[in-house]
Amino acid sequence: MSTATDEADLGPELHTSDRESDQDDQEALKKQGLRKNVTNSGMEEAAEEEETASSTIRNLNRYDASQEQDNGLNSPNESTPPAIVERPSSADGSLSIPDDTPSIQVRQFPIFSCGFELTVHAGLCIFFNKQTSTFFRLWPKSNAFPTFQSRISSSPLSSPRATSPAFLQSHSRQASVNSHLLPRGQDLESAQAPWEVVRWTKLRKISGSSFSEVGKRNFGRPICIAISTSIALGTSKGIILIFDYNQNLKSIIGPGTKAVESGAVNSVSISADHTTVAGGHATGHIFTWELAKPAKPFLHIPPVDRRRTPNTDGHVIDVGIVHLGFLGMRHTALVSADDKGMAFSHLATRGMGSVARSVKTTRVLGRYPEATPSQSRQRKPSSVLAFSPLPLGNADHGSDLMGLVAMLTPYLLVIVSTTPIAQTQYKTPRPKEVAAHSAMTAALAWFPSVKLKIPNPVTAETASRVKLVYCWSNLLTILEVLEVEPSASSNTEGPPNLQFRPRSRWKAEEAIVAVQWLGRSVLAVLTITQQLVILEDIAFRQTNSSDLIQKHIYHVDLFSQQLNMLVEQLDEEDASMHGVVADAFYMSFRAYKGRLFLLGFNEITFGQLSNWADRLLALVEHGDHIRAIELATEYYTGQADKVSVGLPEDDNSRHQIVQDKLLEMMAASLQYTFSRHDESDEIPDTVQLQELAGVCVTACVSIGNTEYLFDEVYAWFAEAGSREIFLQTLERSIIDDDIEIVPPTVIKDLVSYYTDQHLNSRLEELLCHLDPRTMDLDQVTGLCKQNHLYDALLYVWNQALDDYTTILDELLNLVEVQTGPDANIDPSTQAQNLSSASKIFPYLSYILTSRVYPTGKAMDESKATLAKAEVYHFFFPISSTSIPNGVYASQPSKRDLDSSFPNLRRVIDFDAPSFLSMLNEAFEDSSLNRNHDQTSSKDPPTQLRDGQKSGLSVNRQLIVSILLEIMLPPRYGPEDTVYLNMFIARNLPKFPQFVRLPSYQLHRVLVGLCEYPTDDVAEDCQLSVEYLLSVFQPPDIQDLVPLFSTARFYRVLRSVYRSEREYAKLMQTCFDEGPANGDLVFDCVAECLKPSTGLSEKQAEDVRQVIQENAGLLLERDVVKAAATIEEHAPTLHETMLRVLDQASDDGPEFEYLRMILDAPDPSSQDGWPSVKSRNKAFIELYVRLLCEHDPHHVNEYIERLKAGELRLEQVLPGLESSGVIDAAVILMAREGKVRDAMHRLAQHLDTLKAALLGLLDGAVDSPDVANTSEAVHDLVRSIQKFTRVGIWLCQGQTRSMPQQKPKFKPGKGLKDELNLPETLWLDLVDAVVKVTKQVTDSLEVHQDSPEMNGEDEHETAHQQQLDISRITGELRSVVQEAFTALLSATSGPGAKEAVQADVSFLRILRAFLSRASAASPSLSNLRSVLSSIFSAYSYEERLLALANRLLDNDLFVHVAEANKLRRKGWRPLGQVCEGCGKRLWGPGTGGHVWEAYQRKEEENQARHMVDDQSSRVIRNRKGKAIQEDAQPGLAVSDQLVRKRDDEVTATAQNSDDLVGDAAGGSGSLIIFSCRHLFHRMCLEKMQGSGDLARDGRQSGESAADTGNDLTCPLCIST
Repeated sequence: MSTATDEADLGPELHTSDRESDQDDQEALKKQGLRKNVTNSGMEEAAEEEETASSTIRNLNRYDASQEQDNGLNSPNESTPPAIVERPSSADGSLSIPDDTPSIQVRQFPIFSCGFELTVHAGLCIFFNKQTSTFFRLWPKSNAFPTFQSRISSSPLSSPRATSPAFLQSHSRQASVNSHLLPRGQDLESAQAPWEVVRWTKLRKISGSSFSEVGKRNFGRPICIAISTSIALGTSKGIILIFDYNQNLKSIIGPGTKAVESGAVNSVSISADHTTVAGGHATGHIFTWELAKPAKPFLHIPPVDRRRTPNTDGHVIDVGIVHLGFLGMRHTALVSADDKGMAFSHLATRGMGSVARSVKTTRVLGRYPEATPSQSRQRKPSSVLAFSPLPLGNADHGSDLMGLVAMLTPYLLVIVSTTPIAQTQYKTPRPKEVAAHSAMTAALAWFPSVKLKIPNPVTAETASRVKLVYCWSNLLTILEVLEVEPSASSNTEGPPNLQFRPRSRWKAEEAIVAVQWLGRSVLAVLTITQQLVILEDIAFRQTNSSDLIQKHIYHVDLFSQQLNMLVEQLDEEDASMHGVVADAFYMSFRAYKGRLFLLGFNEITFGQLSNWADRLLALVEHGDHIRAIELATEYYTGQADKVSVGLPEDDNSRHQIVQDKLLEMMAASLQYTFSRHDESDEIPDTVQLQELAGVCVTACVSIGNTEYLFDEVYAWFAEAGSREIFLQTLERSIIDDDIEIVPPTVIKDLVSYYTDQHLNSRLEELLCHLDPRTMDLDQVTGLCKQNHLYDALLYVWNQALDDYTTILDELLNLVEVQTGPDANIDPSTQAQNLSSASKIFPYLSYILTSRVYPTGKAMDESKATLAKAEVYHFFFPISSTSIPNGVYASQPSKRDLDSSFPNLRRVIDFDAPSFLSMLNEAFEDSSLNRNHDQTSSKDPPTQLRDGQKSGLSVNRQLIVSILLEIMLPPRYGPEDTVYLNMFIARNLPKFPQFVRLPSYQLHRVLVGLCEYPTDDVAEDCQLSVEYLLSVFQPPDIQDLVPLFSTARFYRVLRSVYRSEREYAKLMQTCFDEGPANGDLVFDCVAECLKPSTGLSEKQAEDVRQVIQENAGLLLERDVVKAAATIEEHAPTLHETMLRVLDQASDDGPEFEYLRMILDAPDPSSQDGWPSVKSRNKAFIELYVRLLCEHDPHHVNEYIERLKAGELRLEQVLPGLESSGVIDAAVILMAREGKVRDAMHRLAQHLDTLKAALLGLLDGAVDSPDVANTSEAVHDLVRSIQKFTRVGIWLCQGQTRSMPQQKPKFKPGKGLKDELNLPETLWLDLVDAVVKVTKQVTDSLEVHQDSPEMNGEDEHETAHQQQLDISRITGELRSVVQEAFTALLSATSGPGAKEAVQADVSFLRILRAFLSRASAASPSLSNLRSVLSSIFSAYSYEERLLALANRLLDNDLFVHVAEANKLRRKGWRPLGQVCEGCGKRLWGPGTGGHVWEAYQRKEEENQARHMVDDQSSRVIRNRKGKAIQEDAQPGLAVSDQLVRKRDDEVTATAQNSDDLVGDAAGGSGSLIIFSCRHLFHRMCLEKMQGSGDLARDGRQSGESAADTGNDLTCPLCIST
């Protein structure tokens, strides 16, 4: 049951909690009075009830306060309560509103050991005194309060229960493993927070009274609980026990009444005004009782007997009431639900005298069980798994008057309004995200609308929204209820319009069995393994978890029997089935005003979440005060949990609560830490002091109280001699800009410490992050100068005094001292002074670009303007009256220049390049665009001094003019003026409207850039010249070309030549530049020679001449790119390039060059190969020769792409033969028409391969490396196969090229004719292949039969194994088979005549082959194996094809048979009843007539089989005339028997149909459609209106098909 009003804390700390709780009850009672329109007497009675409720709440508070006792409650014999010990309140202890005002009291802290030890110090005790404002005090132990105890204990480390096999999800049983705090030095797995998530207290007196043997014997076992201002227990004997918060038994309800005869109390509920209790019994009875008059029931709602009163609504007899609740503030309005899935609302009328109250019951969910379930379609089982009416909050909401009730079934969430009529307001199905086969659990809880102390910052609402949390399995969802404003046209007198909006969803690790609201934003979730999870709303952040398995929470199986069909059975694959129906926990898991109440099997306990003060106290008691300060700081900043620990989300409210306690905690920690060390003279632990300093600095920075940090914290560390620890800790906060103001004393100590440690750079960085306005300037400047901290000095001087130039003079003086004529300084000091003086340039860069030095932060605009004006006046002190108005100022006179600008000369003398680089950056500032009038008009006149006004008038033109006049020789040489020239050249193009110089001056700048002093600045000078030439075009550009050439400004030269269209010089410049320009030379060739450039023939020839002269340089860059470029733009230069390459010792570049122009793939062409513009035979022949050397495998492919005549055979044939590329030579000879020579050359090569193979075989036995020999043998065999295929290709090509002639065959002469050219080629090929095979095979046989190969020696056996003779023999014979197969294919023709001619050709070739073989060897015995292998190959292939055909036929038969089987498969009916009449047709309960019809059908089948067998025997036995004698005239015997059989079977079937029709009520046979709907034949015909026609058809002997009826499913047609 959710909270009835709000979740105000019940703690004893503040009496305001009692008063505000009373005020909540008063508001609720006032709402009740308004809604019920009670009379004055009724109001008095309500006031009486209010006083009773308030008294009860105070008792609850006293009960809560007294939980420090061992038994948790006052003894009934004690007349006075014990002294109340102050305890921290739970969340929202001081208000009735959960999240807005948390508890502000902190429990007394015992002494902590500050991390040094875990035991309490013997001499000190720290506690909190309410009468004083001191949070921590130090007292001797003898003066400590006797009631002070440590109540916080650790949760059990492990569970005594093993993990259930039904739920194997692993999770920790450790308490608070998900809490925010993790002790230092431990990881997440082993971390244990030193506080309990929930502080549990056992109600010993209630447990003793209820669970003792006497109590169980007298009252029964408690099985349900309800919490309000009283504790109500429902027992198994139908009795309700009422206890107050002093654990006194106030009422025993039920004895002597009908209630004890109505079974166990399965559900109990207390009304919102705490005056009435209701109980739902196992037999369906509901009783309500007034607590003031418990002798007889106030209201009795009995179950109904549907057999006697079918029109009366109510629970059915003997159906248990599992849920019960009151609606609003009314005593006579209830809602209830039973375990069969039905829910009702009950409204009792007011009784008058002897007239009893009448109850109107309305069904709101579920269906009554039918009397004859077999006659209707089976329903899904259902039950009400979770149920709750909406309680009233202390804020008005439109749903208060509607009596909302939320119910969860296995399928739906349903929210029903009961007033004024029962109506469904919202429903939603179970989410699809619920895992298949999960445990079936459900839980829900309402949270009403309550007032907010601080309006919602987003919606500005002053009251919270009504919320419902509901869970299915492990999915938890929050549903918000919003009241929609009615429109102008709608009826304002009707019920309000509500909008239900699911807001968020959370997925737990395991199924959820119960859920309760502990606060407006805090949820308590109980899982199926009894894990308590504390969850924050909105963010759904799990803040804590705790194991409640040791609490032995009472749970019972209420729903498994009803929902058995929804549980998996055997091997069910249905994903909608559940693994198990979980027990119910809702009746024993209750929450009231932020506290949890648990009904166990043997005890009752209650608990509350440990709040922020509890957790701090636990850390202190645990001895970890440092972590306590850290956690308090996190509470202050909001980084730790807020709502779940009793802190408000509003920052201001939370800061007020935590800040003072945090300061007092730090004070006590510091005092105890350093006092203890003073007393014991121990050396403080450095690590722990560092941690203490760190948490104190963080805490003070977080609360914004740095005064306390330096006045108190630093004082403690300084007095203890640990100043350096604090200063080291302070450094990080200063660097992060968390602390900007530090007292002078601390700064002095800071400087002293870091200088002593020689950490000047770190000290300088620290000073630059502090606010210098609070420093002692004399002290800081003196320290900075003494330690050369000029960055810090510049920062302090600028920020504190707004002086930006005085320090510049000091820095320049450092340079003059060490460079003057009398300089005699130590080298280390000199280097230090130079380093300090060099900071002037980054400083000027920052100031002149409006940045703070050295932090880089942006300066205020007005402050930046004055700073820049002051700096410009320092270097360019020109009087403002001498500068005319306008953007451009006149140049100063010679006399003024000689005597002015001393500071400018000093800085240029020091480092001109750095100064000009700084000015280059300063020129980007837009303030130099404005003149004096524009600037001063925006600034207050009082802030401008004369020097600043003059500085504001400085612009770019003036700066450039002064620099040009000052930086003149002989004082400044080229090493300085070159930087001025670069500065002018780069800024003139960027600011042409602000800087203007005469041509002669710009010409001088160009000349100066070309005459740079060192090569280090050459590239910068060339870049500057390019910048300048972009805006300045000198009239005598040709006169500058020699200077550019001498300076090696090749980019400038290219630009000049390109603009002057001198492409030959442009080309020569690219070559002169060398490899530095990369591939630019190829781009230049393409640019100069491409047609779009428009060069004349003379210009193009000049460019080509330059390329010829520099051909070697071009090829050195990249041979491939050079070849591609020349091929595209100057193909006539190929000979020159190849001539240059031919002079090299390596022919690799020459090969790459030719490959690029002759053999490079071209994706744009159709065949992917390049289209050569000029096919020079010499190039191609040279490329083929080189190709034989570098890539012999590609020769054949390349030669095939060549056209006839492009290659001279005599030029390439030696190279082809020498490199072993015989296949390419054969192809080339065949292309030239020398086919016979090609075949002869191929035969010679095969003979060469044969000789090599025989040589390897002869030496195989004696070879020490048999493995390499075997590999060489196989390579030779593969070569024989390769060149055999080349010969086959040659013969096939010649055969196809021969003209077809008509065959002229004469008997006896065809075989003796001479062979033509193709036949001769085939003969030569076959003869050569057979010779190779024969001789090699003979050699292998000889070696195999030799004694050496058959020896017993293991070494010789290994030789034989590695030299696989059978494999070599097989490969060679396959070569012969391949040759003869190709011959047979080539000599075969498609037509008959051609086939005859081909056969004759084959025979002639074979005859000639045998003739040659006989001439070479008189005996053909040597050829027998070869010929047998040839012809055996053909028979093998024939058998292989036959086997494949058989396998294919078999596979096809299997698929056809499977398809036929699937086609013959029938349909399974959708149900067991006829869709027309509703009678059962098959399955259990059909009747005996179906079985009789089935037996009759089997007898018919047996008779039919007997007739068939008799007919077959007669036909087999009778022969000749006997058949004619027994047969009827005109009919065969088989026909007579078949007719006889059909007559008998027809008669039998007719009798069977009659029997089935009679048994089924004359409905006839059954018909099933593909849609799986089942009908009687007669019912179907009636539905289609064709019954008469069908009967007429059957009477006339026609079948159903003959009547012409087209039967269709009427249900599918209607839909």
